[in-house]
Amino acid sequence: MANFIEELKWRGMLHDITPGTEKQLEKEMTTAYVGIDPTADSLHIGHLVSVMMLKHFQACGHKPIVLVGGATGMIGDPSGKSLERNLLDEPTLRRNQEALKAQLSRLIDFTSGAANSAEMVNNYDWMKEQSFLGFIRDIGKLITVNYMMAKDSVKKRFSGEGEGMSFTEFTYQLVQGFDFLTLFETKNCKVQMGGSDQWGNITTGTELIRRKTGQEAYAVTCPLIKKADGTKFGKTESGNVWLDARYTSPYKFYQFWLNVSDEDARNYIRIFTMLDRATIETLTAEHDAAPHLRILQKKLAEEVTCMVHSREEYEKAVDASAILFGAGTSDALKNMDENTLLQVFEGVPQFEVSREELKNGVPFSELFTARAKVFASKGELRRLVQGGGIALNKEKVTDAEAAVTETALIAGKYMLVQKGKKNYFFVKAV
Repeated sequence: MANFIEELKWRGMLHDITPGTEKQLEKEMTTAYVGIDPTADSLHIGHLVSVMMLKHFQACGHKPIVLVGGATGMIGDPSGKSLERNLLDEPTLRRNQEALKAQLSRLIDFTSGAANSAEMVNNYDWMKEQSFLGFIRDIGKLITVNYMMAKDSVKKRFSGEGEGMSFTEFTYQLVQGFDFLTLFETKNCKVQMGGSDQWGNITTGTELIRRKTGQEAYAVTCPLIKKADGTKFGKTESGNVWLDARYTSPYKFYQFWLNVSDEDARNYIRIFTMLDRATIETLTAEHDAAPHLRILQKKLAEEVTCMVHSREEYEKAVDASAILFGAGTSDALKNMDENTLLQVFEGVPQFEVSREELKNGVPFSELFTARAKVFASKGELRRLVQGGGIALNKEKVTDAEAAVTETALIAGKYMLVQKGKKNYFFVKAV
């Protein structure tokens, strides 16, 4: 088995670790889990760090478990938050769980039948039968209030951040600790992993296991990822970057990684890809020698987009990006799906023309001056055509009077007029 802790260290993915963890992992194939609350029916890239921990854990020969927090999702984790969040009902949580498993199955091996194949569990399955009296008798007595109050996530809320903390949220660390105890007893799960903001909750679990069973369990956390400028990773002007194509298209997903800064690219390529150390060091050296080529960003965007979506979707995103920056072909443009087409040309000047008129054909010069005022005059348009400066759907226009018909419509609705290298105009037939 490869050394998991060393793998995390060189990748910059290790924040805290309990004593004895590395020795345990060297001794035998070990089971570890990460908890994910199913508060949405898609993961976003903020979840990817802990998912990558599980992916590396499995690659090093160990067994990962994904715990979907059906029960804890009904409570709300106080860690890193100043307000109590909205709670979800069971049908919504179950629906979200199924969607998350489908996503995770593309990232982690659940189905090979290998000894270290991943499993998914839902803590609602053991919590729903747990009575309040049984819980406070069997679990509550093992952890003191003093111990719980000493946790940073609790202290911050009691020291004036937000509106205080409900009893429900105060008990969260006990409920999460009970999850760890349950998996320890039923799945021989000895390690819990998560972000550094989870350290308090995770170590409550290791303490609960020690007091209940007299045995050792372990904790590993990774740093919370931030951008080089200190702002929150994974957020854009339009919100989260989701793994589900319904919420963030593969094109926009690809663009997110392609547009990170040089400094962030150096960090992210270690954290969010499975590329080995030698490959990353070579890529970094090549990037540093020619930063304008953005070698790290391109490789990062390729690896993560292929991993989360597919190579086919990655190639479509590359084609779409090339079209916007002048290198794409008319075939690539015609093959682009409508959603991606609209996103690529978001913000480009838009015009409308009559679909009915296109049935009989309209001269190019007439259509894009009188019908859609892309050009100020027919004289300007003709001069540009003579100079080879106009393209329709990425094909150079050589005859200003050629008829434009419905056959020119992309996705049955759109035309792309290009003036010079960088000026685009989007025309819709209505």
